[in-house]
Amino acid sequence: MIFHETKLAGVFEIRLEQKIDERGFFARSWCRREFEEHGLNPTIAQCNISFNERKGTLRGMHYQAEPRREAKLVRCTHGAVYDVVVDLRPQSPSFKEWVAVTLTAADRNMMYVPAGFGHGLLTLEDRTEVFYQMSEFYYSEFSRGVRWNDPAFQIDWPAEPVTMSETDRSYPDFTPESHEGQS
Repeated sequence: MIFHETKLAGVFEIRLEQKIDERGFFARSWCRREFEEHGLNPTIAQCNISFNERKGTLRGMHYQAEPRREAKLVRCTHGAVYDVVVDLRPQSPSFKEWVAVTLTAADRNMMYVPAGFGHGLLTLEDRTEVFYQMSEFYYSEFSRGVRWNDPAFQIDWPAEPVTMSETDRSYPDFTPESHEGQS
């Protein structure tokens, strides 16, 4: 695997290192040892899939609060997404900054999202599927989010969403006090 750290410390775009031959290719898509060598959380507690029927579907910006914060490894297995990560750690030098990477099934690239960061995506194609590996189990009582278009972050989305949940649409304006447990 090839690890490219983004402008946000600890957030990585990960690409496959393909071994190509006449059959196609073989590549490692996850390795505990390599994750540990890069200082990334190698724990996998559960895996999730989101299937999105329409281009322009927005999911996010989600995270889990203390004591159930989670790291995520996100990969698009069909279609393409604009994948966004925002730093929600008040003591961080990059607090409220964001980074985005286009993840595609064709590129097979992944985004590593550390605990303490919000994550969201916008589908760029119809019938897009995303695979998530999570370091923590899902706990609804610790599920949190920030609004995709909150002026506190000024995220530059490539298009207006056409589909999203009412929950994602209605998060209140961000304040550090309203997002405790992110230090």
